[in-house]
Amino acid sequence: MTATPLDHDAFCAATAAEIDRFADLLDGADPATPIPTCPGWDLEALTKHAGVIHRWAAQMIRDGLAERLDFREIEGRAPADGQSRADWLRAGGDLLVGQLRAHAAGMPVWTWGPGGTVGWWARRMTYETFVHRSDALLALGGEPELAATFAVDGVDEFLGNLLAAAAFAPAVGELRGDGETLHLHATDADGEWMLTLTADGFTADHGHGKGDVAVRGAAVDLLLLVYGRRAASDARFERFGDVALLDRWLAQSSI
Repeated sequence: MTATPLDHDAFCAATAAEIDRFADLLDGADPATPIPTCPGWDLEALTKHAGVIHRWAAQMIRDGLAERLDFREIEGRAPADGQSRADWLRAGGDLLVGQLRAHAAGMPVWTWGPGGTVGWWARRMTYETFVHRSDALLALGGEPELAATFAVDGVDEFLGNLLAAAAFAPAVGELRGDGETLHLHATDADGEWMLTLTADGFTADHGHGKGDVAVRGAAVDLLLLVYGRRAASDARFERFGDVALLDRWLAQSSI
């Protein structure tokens, strides 16, 4: 599930916009603000994580690496003297988006999910940054927004990469079953998914169907749900069927 109606330029622009919005949240915010959606983290730790990931991807693209870059080799891992965390995040964003735009989408580079191209990183960084901007926004009392076209694609991207995430999220390896089905249905966009648990993991297909459990909600809320940023019990969702199956899926697919 890797096809997308959005092109490389759209993801480059979206990544840049998400980083700018994230950095804007930091101006005047208390870096010690707890992040409920990332237990144990505060706003300082969340920002550091996002900024390091941006630089990690930028450096691998710049150097055309065919293997994963060790985190210890990432350049600019902390703000320079006198540089605010917001400006450091913006600077890392400039590096990342500059590299994404300077290279063809099809250029080979290491990726942790299926793809192995610069285009994979442009798409990945759009949703990586959106999710962590949402973490900050929710902690600060805001409500995340994202155009439905991107939100639907974000669910596709999540599902397309999920099995590969077992390398750093071991619970994903427990996503197995005997044909149980989950149906996700966006109420504000053309987005429906049928997930089927199998002995080897799961399959994901587009389309309508009757799942053992079904969830209906706005596309952006479904994206936040699959990333564990919305609770399945949230009033924004309608749920039908085997709620325990949904809870198991969400626990094991958390990345």
